[in-house]
Amino acid sequence: MFERTELSRPRPVMTFQQMLEKVRYEGAYPTRERAEEAVHLVLGGLGRQLTGDERVELAARLPVEAALVLTAQIPDTEPLTGWGFVKDLASRAGAGPATTRWDTGAVLAAVAALAGPDLLTRILGRLPSGYALLFGRAELIQAA
Repeated sequence: MFERTELSRPRPVMTFQQMLEKVRYEGAYPTRERAEEAVHLVLGGLGRQLTGDERVELAARLPVEAALVLTAQIPDTEPLTGWGFVKDLASRAGAGPATTRWDTGAVLAAVAALAGPDLLTRILGRLPSGYALLFGRAELIQAA
């Protein structure tokens, strides 16, 4: 874990434009604008689900523009499963679940790269089931 003071913010490893290009590549989007729409949709949704230190640390690792989208959202009182998250985003965007799942995977791949493996593990531990696959990780389920 890294220290953070009120006066300084750790510099993210990529700019917002670089993040958009990564999302554009991952999602095979025709334009940067389409990638930016996906980033706003998915990060807004993630901001409604993620709380605590993980939310603060993730925001510190994102480019400022992306961090503002994440932190502008008030966390929901009822957390959604991974599938519920995709369905919620689809209804907000007026899109189908398959398209929204695609958008979610493209954006969260970039978020996972910025978060790093340790923070991502902690984020997944805080969220309900179904998010690991959205972040490009296997969902491990303990046997009963």
